[in-house]
Amino acid sequence: MNHIVNVGLRLSATAACDPDGIAVAEPAGRDAQGKRRYRQVTFRQLEDDSNRLADGLRSLGVSDQTRMVLLVRPSIDFISLTFALFKAGAVTVLIDPGMGRRNLVRCLAESEPEGFVAIPLVHAVRTLLRRRFPKSRYHVTVGRRWFWGGTTLARLRARPLSPGFQSAATRADDPAAVIFTTGSTGPPKGTLYLHGNFDRQVDELRDFYGIRPGELDLPGFPLFGLFNCAMGVTTVIPDMDPTRPAQVNPELIVEAVRDWSITQAFGSPALWNVVGRHCEECGIVLPTLRRVLSAGAPVPPHVLQRMRRAIAADGDVHTPYGATEALPVASISASEVLDETAARSRRGAGTCVGRRFPGIRWKVIRIEDGPLPAIEAAAELPRGEIGELIVQGPVVTRQYVTRCEANPLHKIRDGHAFWHRLGDVGYLDDQDRFWFCGRKSHRVRTAGGDMYTIPCEAVFNQHLQVYRSALVGVGPVGRQRPVIIVEPWPDRRPRSAAERAILLGELRDLALAHPHTRPIRDFLIRSALPVDIRHNAKIFREQLAVWAARHVRGPKTAS
Repeated sequence: MNHIVNVGLRLSATAACDPDGIAVAEPAGRDAQGKRRYRQVTFRQLEDDSNRLADGLRSLGVSDQTRMVLLVRPSIDFISLTFALFKAGAVTVLIDPGMGRRNLVRCLAESEPEGFVAIPLVHAVRTLLRRRFPKSRYHVTVGRRWFWGGTTLARLRARPLSPGFQSAATRADDPAAVIFTTGSTGPPKGTLYLHGNFDRQVDELRDFYGIRPGELDLPGFPLFGLFNCAMGVTTVIPDMDPTRPAQVNPELIVEAVRDWSITQAFGSPALWNVVGRHCEECGIVLPTLRRVLSAGAPVPPHVLQRMRRAIAADGDVHTPYGATEALPVASISASEVLDETAARSRRGAGTCVGRRFPGIRWKVIRIEDGPLPAIEAAAELPRGEIGELIVQGPVVTRQYVTRCEANPLHKIRDGHAFWHRLGDVGYLDDQDRFWFCGRKSHRVRTAGGDMYTIPCEAVFNQHLQVYRSALVGVGPVGRQRPVIIVEPWPDRRPRSAAERAILLGELRDLALAHPHTRPIRDFLIRSALPVDIRHNAKIFREQLAVWAARHVRGPKTAS
């Protein structure tokens, strides 16, 4: 493929078609009456600003495939700078600040950046740890520059645009970005995105969900604003910390939806859990909101139900499924979950993630823990049989550029193409829907065969006292003892030894009532399960397995 492919050019096309349309709006304080003010830019203004910044970056020495870290708070500046880096031909390094300071610094160092576009705090840390960034020489401060040198965003904007400026003539196979995995089941890895990956992501999301120019989106994840601008959709940046969606003020989300007559919103289940509960308690309906997207973790049915009631009567909540390395892969609507699949999930069928996007091919293969050098080595399983999911398509990335030793474990060569091993286990049903049964690394390897987290945990999550549960294995692989650890609802925790004994007895009865949980004999109670801060949903089962090993031979309860 020889023609130019660059998401930045999608913004250029939108600016030509709708120059005066609002591209991005961000909160900017309140007026004397307490009404929210917004700073706004049109598509033409965003186009002109990103061109000027791209030209300014080139004047510093940034050129094709220069690897640049971007660490800027969600804002108009963030969106403009991202487009500017694409237009300059740079490779943008994007890291989730919510992964924690230690992982953040490690990922930054492993990416071997040649420069930073970042807020002052990041530059201060970069300067203090400069030995970890020996290649870094292009530095732009978004805000006030202090002692670390380089230039500022304001100075780049003050430069006149060079005559005849043109965006980089990138191709579909040219590197565009390095985006790090969350690190929920291992060290974060830098995934290489090509310009073609981003280009097809825009098409897949637009066409699958029927997104049209002129819509208004409230994205709880900053990068979604890039897709919006490429589709002619207005981005309204919410007043929230995207790294801590569970702590969002729901009143601010509702206020923004009403101020702008928002038609679409994107966020994590933790965000919609808070917003949905608020709307239910206050009797709030948001009639302009027709499409809610929720990603990052499975969405509990009660969250889907609340959000369905809070949005337009003809609207729906959609859960796209995928991973940093392959997104989007599949999607399912709240209507389908609530009308059909949730009931099966409660009985231990797994979590249905829906049907694949048109550009995706997928297979369920026999579970292997080692590398699969070629697709011929992967044994495809019949429908209904649990195995490992692999995917292929234009939105599937080809390689990691950090922690490269992981490539043989996650990529399967198929001629000149690659399949990606998602690390998820489950099965395909007769409608070609994938039912997620857990992570491959979390399966419990017993003498009687493998046990999977999601189907087992679903049984115990039905108990009225149980908020959530986790299946872990204790002992040597192949002879592990399955252990269920439950976290009770805060207001339903056992208060005495007698109450704990009753709960444990009821959990054992539940286990015996279902064939796939019958081998479980060990149960523990814990006041809170360790989870990720972003979604408040991804359970750190590796930590729990170590903890459980200290308790299963002693008392059957712990706190």
